[in-house]
Amino acid sequence: MSDYRYDLLPRDAMRSRDGIDILRGIVDGTYPQPPISAVMGFHLVEASPNRAVFEGLPELRHYNPIGSVHGGFAATLLDSALGCAIYSALKAGEAWTTLELKINYVRGMTGTTGPVRAEGRVIHRGRSIATSEGDIKDKDGKLYAHATTTCMIFPAKD
Repeated sequence: MSDYRYDLLPRDAMRSRDGIDILRGIVDGTYPQPPISAVMGFHLVEASPNRAVFEGLPELRHYNPIGSVHGGFAATLLDSALGCAIYSALKAGEAWTTLELKINYVRGMTGTTGPVRAEGRVIHRGRSIATSEGDIKDKDGKLYAHATTTCMIFPAKD
């Protein structure tokens, strides 16, 4: 994790670059990973139009009182992947925020699960609303959770 740099995206870049360009810049290190990545232990690793992939490692620090990884780890990982998939479809200056996130937990994660990948894919990109879907799987393709989201899109400000 020490290879990553964490910080906020420069505002001028967000205003002047399409979402996919920003995301690709995060992947290649031109731009920093978001601070939440350092807190949660996951990172944006792939970005293409209408798609974003984060990788994370469930660890003891993510455990809840009943002895398994807290569902918030999966929720935050999926919210990031689904939201960034939508960001990949936005033009320079446009912004988005999550309106709704629906998660289905299929099986629990533990500290022995190993690395997981959350992939988000755009379903629909309209003028003011976008939806995406995604899932979390381990290296063997075992499903841990899947989700959908609805995001509001804000037009670029002049």
